[in-house]
Amino acid sequence: MSGARAVFLDRDGIINRSVVCDGKPYPPACVEDVELIPGVEDAFSQLADHGYILIGITNQPDVARGSQSKEQVEKINALIVSKLPLAEILVCYHDDKDNCDCRKPMPGLIFRAAEQYQVDLSHSWMVGDRWKDIAAGAAAGLQTIFLDYQYDEVYKGPQPTYTIITMMDIAKIILQKEIK
Repeated sequence: MSGARAVFLDRDGIINRSVVCDGKPYPPACVEDVELIPGVEDAFSQLADHGYILIGITNQPDVARGSQSKEQVEKINALIVSKLPLAEILVCYHDDKDNCDCRKPMPGLIFRAAEQYQVDLSHSWMVGDRWKDIAAGAAAGLQTIFLDYQYDEVYKGPQPTYTIITMMDIAKIILQKEIK
């Protein structure tokens, strides 16, 4: 193995609860609304203890749309990083029309993090709750875990390596499937 192993994690719905309205997930509006998903502290600690670098990868298009501030997103991320063994949370602040390489389903943020942390993508994972997360992970050559909340949206991406219904399963799957 020529680099570090990492687990890339979508933020809203994987690390913290999404606000679900009419079957669609949305990020918390402010720090006071942040609620960690039950089980993430334990799962992330287990992964970190096994040498995985944990990196958040999140789309936050509400900044480009004008309904959220970059400062509020950064406050939310700082709170989350202070509570969990995450190296950092990388953010795409663009909207779909910007056609950037950092907005999932594009893998730009994963590639940037992989370079920064010298990650071996062939020994790493992406965990997400939307098809764009899985598509970005697959495009980067990662194994993928889809946490299926049954959102009211069409799944348009590649099939995930694994599908789960609770965060409690991610550490178990990754640690059982470690590629030495």
